[in-house]
Amino acid sequence: DRIRGMSADQRRTLRQQHARPILADLKAWIETTLSTLPQKQKLAEAMRYALSRWAALSVYVDDGRVEIDNNIAERAMRPLGIGRKNWLFAGSDKGGERIANILTIIETAKLHGHNPETYLTDVLTRIQSHPKDRLDELLPWQWTPAKDRYEAA
Repeated sequence: DRIRGMSADQRRTLRQQHARPILADLKAWIETTLSTLPQKQKLAEAMRYALSRWAALSVYVDDGRVEIDNNIAERAMRPLGIGRKNWLFAGSDKGGERIANILTIIETAKLHGHNPETYLTDVLTRIQSHPKDRLDELLPWQWTPAKDRYEAA
């Protein structure tokens, strides 16, 4: 929590100072302890699993851009989990696919800092008359709100 919001370089430096020694100690302990456990024990399985993925586990130490947890992704998925029972009433498989597509567009718009209602309203009113060879301008990562387009013009 202390390093959230810091630059990637600052985060990497602090992680290398503080987390790297802890991870090294943990890995040494796992390797030492693993040899003393029965191989079929659940704890031994968990330790082998951790060791087999050690490079992925410790990548955050060397790359300050990487988060230590997946809380951001889980928060983004929360609306899907909350509405899961509602999706049962999509009516058909096609209806479920449509809901998935709409939710993907909404979450992508949010990810790029847009109000989904404003984004969808603008895109749906413009798409019919928008040049087909420039449809990529309407994608959430390239879209500009109407007020910004008018100010630029």
